[in-house]
Amino acid sequence: MNTSAYKIESSQPIVSTLLRGGIRSGATLANRELAVALAAKSLTSPPGGEIRVVHIPSGEVVFRKTGESRVFDA
Repeated sequence: MNTSAYKIESSQPIVSTLLRGGIRSGATLANRELAVALAAKSLTSPPGGEIRVVHIPSGEVVFRKTGESRVFDA
């Protein structure tokens, strides 16, 4: 059974100082809060690209960040 319900994605490479190996676009996590926290603290290379957290079963974007702006969907 696959318990990974949230996917962090971007069309550009994702850079994160929180994880030693960085975050690959398409990385999946079981915990929504962890996925959003990692995405919120990450940047794209080059800077300014969009990072999204997607709920895999529904396809709903639950978090979206472009550059330095952060938008939470309720």
